[in-house]
Amino acid sequence: MSHPVNPPARLLMGPGPITADPRVLRALSTPLVGQYDPWMTATMNQTQELYRQVFGTRNDATVLVDGTSRAGIEAVLVSLLAPGDRVLVPVFGRFGHLLEEIARRAGAEVHTIETTWGQVFTPSAIEAAVAATKPKVLAIVQGDTSTTMNQPLDELGAICDRHGVLLYTDATATIGGNPLELDAWRIDAVSAGLQKCLGGPSGSAPVSLSARAVDVLGGRRSVEAGIREPGDEVADEPIRSNYLDLAMILDYWGPRRLNHHTEAASMLYAANECARILLDEGVDEAIARHELAGRAMLTGVEALGLRVFGDLAHRMHNVVAVEIPSDVHGDDVRSAMLHDHGIEIGTSFGPLHGRVWRIGTMGYNARKDTVVTTLAALENALRRAGHPVPQGGGVDAALDVYAGAGAGAGAGAGVGVAAARVAP
Repeated sequence: MSHPVNPPARLLMGPGPITADPRVLRALSTPLVGQYDPWMTATMNQTQELYRQVFGTRNDATVLVDGTSRAGIEAVLVSLLAPGDRVLVPVFGRFGHLLEEIARRAGAEVHTIETTWGQVFTPSAIEAAVAATKPKVLAIVQGDTSTTMNQPLDELGAICDRHGVLLYTDATATIGGNPLELDAWRIDAVSAGLQKCLGGPSGSAPVSLSARAVDVLGGRRSVEAGIREPGDEVADEPIRSNYLDLAMILDYWGPRRLNHHTEAASMLYAANECARILLDEGVDEAIARHELAGRAMLTGVEALGLRVFGDLAHRMHNVVAVEIPSDVHGDDVRSAMLHDHGIEIGTSFGPLHGRVWRIGTMGYNARKDTVVTTLAALENALRRAGHPVPQGGGVDAALDVYAGAGAGAGAGAGVGVAAARVAP
């Protein structure tokens, strides 16, 4: 016998997905309209303009790819890289390996450089690798949640310009909670997702392309037979994916509205609302809120006597990696957090699997109440597992961080208050 979908109450404080903002959930429940309804196409246009502001760009080619953030990554890479094209991927965590994997499957000649997990690359190391490999594309993750490291990008655009290279970054884990300026940093392509600092569900991937990147697509544009008109391009080496063909997706979002797929209307509504909420708060204010929540969480776990993993000077604002004490079993503590307190935290991958917990403070959950609730639960779970912790130490330390930030910070820069105001 089937039952209604009725998930248990959870506070998602892992590396993503996170608890969606109630306003985004409300947008998801609104009625569908046809994909060429004037209201729908106007909403698509509005969504493009919202994400230009989110990304800090005037790129006309700013659209949504219908799919999770990985669909956005694959759309960019398969569209920019023809078989045999050379790509350089600096790898500093699991998601650098993902870029490598997707590029290789696209038929590219993939070159990598690697650094120890918990570190990032210097611009000089990246420029040396670019000069040595002479790639068409430099593909790099901005924030890799597997290690919680945030790779500085602000000098890479100039490096790529000097060497005639396109710069692509995956900003899924950072957008909305860490600085990202496409135009100022001269980034040619970016993809992201909703499920982290943007406070939405997984399922839509905002993408933006510079004019240089769009020119590359133009050379591979091939309009499919069923919708082709006289004069439309038919490439000898078309983009190797139909669904993730950004040239056709741009035609769908552009003035021609050339049919490509049926737009995922509910996810469009969610993506629109995620961007609207962020811009209503202010991008700089949202970044400051994430920095404060992340700093409070980090200070709190250190006050519990726990060590934090990685180079803290290059840590993402919105997730902290906590080294698991040797006298407890990491999965048992995570299970206690979930089943006793209804709070989800994460582990990690590869060399960090079983070595760290990853605790996120992002999107709708980058708030004082969620930080202190999580720290109180972690203290309890550790104590019950037999690990000594100072009573109330984590909560007190986090509250001191918020108190030091001044009036107004405790409400989560209006996030909790605004959500409560629209709740039924």
